Amino acid sequence: MASVTFKGTKMTLPSNEVKVGDKAPNFTVLANDLSEVTLDDTKGSVRIISVVPSIDTGVCDAQTRRFNEEASKLDNVKVLTISVDLPFAQARWCAASGLDNVVTLSDHRDLSFGEAYGVVMKELRLLARSVFVVDSNDTVTYVEYVSEGTNHPDYDKALEAAKQAK
Repeated sequence: MASVTFKGTKMTLPSNEVKVGDKAPNFTVLANDLSEVTLDDTKGSVRIISVVPSIDTGVCDAQTRRFNEEASKLDNVKVLTISVDLPFAQARWCAASGLDNVVTLSDHRDLSFGEAYGVVMKELRLLARSVFVVDSNDTVTYVEYVSEGTNHPDYDKALEAAKQAK
């Protein structure tokens, strides 16, 4: 089971840790217009699923910008940034950031993604910072549960996994 802390305090995560080689669990989250989005909606593409506690924090902002900037240089790669922020807050962040191609998705309604991927920090009802790369056949090819929620993920390893995925 993944072990994470947030500002030095140990967090409790669901026991269903996702591992490389697993079939990516499906989930239902909300787009900024409140429409439902599932993993199946992006089938056929390589997906970098960038998970952040809240889009309105410095590390989360930097993570979202970095993955979207780097992935825009890669063919057939989509970046999905998932948090429990309300869809309206995510849309406001995207507009204020001037980023038109960022796909922010909200798991606030029922934590479908967070439970399926084992990233809900029970004590905070936030998602633990993590990165998953899912290939076009829905196989997980990279996983990082960032051990301290205020730290950055390993961008280079995740991007390399996305480049190698088909």
